[in-house]
Amino acid sequence: MKTLFKKKGHKGTKTQIYLSLFSVLFSLFSFSQETQKDSLKTTELKEVTVSSVRAKDKNPITYTNVSKEEIAPRNLGQDIPVLLQYLPSVVTTTDAGNGVGYTYMRVRGSDGSRINVTLNGIPFNDSESQGTFFVNLPDFASSLESVQLQRGVGTSTNGAGAFGASLNMETKSYQEEAFAEIANSIGSFNTRKHTVSFGTGLHNNFELNGRISNISSDGFIDRASSDMFGYFFNANYVKENTLIKFLAFGGKEKTYQAWYGLEDPEKLRNDRTFNPAGMYFDENGNMQFYDNETDNYWQNHFQLHWSEKWSEKWISNAALHYTIGKGYFEQYKEDEDLTDYNLPAFNGNPISDLVRKRWLDNDFFGATFSLNYQNKKTDLLIGGAANRYLGLHYGEVVWTQNYIPNPNRYYDNYGNKDDVNFYAKISQDVDSKLNLFADLQYRMVFYDATSVKFDDVNDTFRFFNPKAGLNYQLNSKNAFYGYFGVANKEPRRDDYESGAIKPERLFDYELGWKYNSKNIRFNANAFYMRYIDQLVLTGALNDVGAPVFTNSGNSYRLGLEIESVIRLSDKFLISPNITLSQNKNEDFFFQRDGELQNLGNTNIAYSPNIIAGNIVTYSPIKLLNISLLSKFVGEQYMGNIDSENSKLRDYTIHDLNVTYEWRINKGIKSILFSGLVNNILDRTYESNGYFYTYDDDWSGPNITTIEGAGFYPQAGINFLAGVTLSF
Repeated sequence: MKTLFKKKGHKGTKTQIYLSLFSVLFSLFSFSQETQKDSLKTTELKEVTVSSVRAKDKNPITYTNVSKEEIAPRNLGQDIPVLLQYLPSVVTTTDAGNGVGYTYMRVRGSDGSRINVTLNGIPFNDSESQGTFFVNLPDFASSLESVQLQRGVGTSTNGAGAFGASLNMETKSYQEEAFAEIANSIGSFNTRKHTVSFGTGLHNNFELNGRISNISSDGFIDRASSDMFGYFFNANYVKENTLIKFLAFGGKEKTYQAWYGLEDPEKLRNDRTFNPAGMYFDENGNMQFYDNETDNYWQNHFQLHWSEKWSEKWISNAALHYTIGKGYFEQYKEDEDLTDYNLPAFNGNPISDLVRKRWLDNDFFGATFSLNYQNKKTDLLIGGAANRYLGLHYGEVVWTQNYIPNPNRYYDNYGNKDDVNFYAKISQDVDSKLNLFADLQYRMVFYDATSVKFDDVNDTFRFFNPKAGLNYQLNSKNAFYGYFGVANKEPRRDDYESGAIKPERLFDYELGWKYNSKNIRFNANAFYMRYIDQLVLTGALNDVGAPVFTNSGNSYRLGLEIESVIRLSDKFLISPNITLSQNKNEDFFFQRDGELQNLGNTNIAYSPNIIAGNIVTYSPIKLLNISLLSKFVGEQYMGNIDSENSKLRDYTIHDLNVTYEWRINKGIKSILFSGLVNNILDRTYESNGYFYTYDDDWSGPNITTIEGAGFYPQAGINFLAGVTLSF
């Protein structure tokens, strides 16, 4: 596995690998058909594809499940992080300010590059940046069956280690009956979503379902427009104890850049929608904006899953996957030195305005497997994955002030990565009350990369990630659990560029209580997450708007999470949650005013001490639901030095969601009317920002450290309304 493809000539080799992997899978399938006994009973295999990475009821894992029915009422165009923002310990933000386009989430203070995300058990995080870009899957929420958010290390999964959470998304499987849906919604900032879905129903063991979507919005921020196309197709073969499904999904997006935020305090007060992206000054000194300062990317995913029930005790799952993506972002740059771009000067003058494109062309493919044995007391799962990533990074100049350059690449680099893991999990009932859980994973990572910002990299990482716990069922309503888990994580490509190249380690301790009765479901969980060499956000952004991390030495997160669902009556349901936490760097050193200073224990950036949410749902009549959704995010620092200039103030927002389903059952089965008013109290707030420092070179012998900050304003009151016709 150490041998990696280089940047040249790998396409043909990959084709051979794809053909080999698919032939192996279909050979195994053919064998299973020949040896399968007629006496096996038909079983429900829809959830087998995610069982290897999901926590189960008896597992001592802190998690929350979200069904498609819970997502649907607010699925009117906003992206997945926004739809999940009311879950415990979750904080979301969006560049455009209205939840469409580039959106992000943090869990327990950990950003998207530290949240393991899988789609049907297949890794979704970008292998190099380890980030999750939901903008590449427009309207993916319309194809979801369920979501599980595990907080902390959780269970072993595929892909990069979970340093804050794991988000597992399961897509819709086959449907017994044929269906069709047409969904349209409109809203503030010229936001529109149009979706068509269909399913053939199960006929002669085959079923086909799919979706196509288009989402567009002008955004709350100036010129922060989005134009996105998404699709999802799923072909299923179902027979007795066999389920084979082929999925093809993906999308294409074009978004105007809005990742710079707003630094000017005056504009933050009086011109909150101002967007500096694309700004330049013409020959007369007039401010102009480049009309194509955009991000452009398409991504296609292909998955082939085979689930088989061999007997009443043995079930297996195998999958092949391939993701291909390519895109660029375009920028107008003022007064650039042409020699930096390998371009000739014009009449002896090397300084010129120019337009550049920075490209990413990548392929990600591999295989996953799991074998599950179950009897009355034992649940044993053995699994693993082998994945390969091939990434090309290059830049081109497409225009200068004085001439159109020939196509050129002013940089041309690559990043290739192999990721292999094996795990074994066992859940054992000792008696009717006590269940023991153990989970062992061994993961190997091989990374080979070049860049203009770091020396050539050829690194190997080997991680052992043990986990163990117990669950004690005191009685029919009360259960208690304890958990300990270890996670290790390799640096990202950007970490190599910033010099933070140490792998990280996390020791996660969880202690919880679950109460479940007819009208109340209550979970309380205490956690202590101890980090070694944690990569924490500095608050600064690099030259492409991505956050910069640094190794912080020793740090920890200590907190309490409480979530509940309480049915007050047949008409009232409330779902409150709260997280109280301390998030500290220990003995944090910082270069300030020319001296290295020990700041002692400081707050970890982007880690509020209080996060709370609540959903109150009132159903005055059948099929009419009115929900008030509330979210509070406490004050947080955007840097790790506890500077007052780095504070992001607390905020509270309330949304109102109304749905009514009109059931007709005559040609049209039903019509669903949905309305969503976001930020109904029209609060002025910023959900994200950045913080930076630099030394004043003109301050003489007494060096002064200068601090600055920028913020991402979010929209005031705004609405979305939709109608869904089901046939």
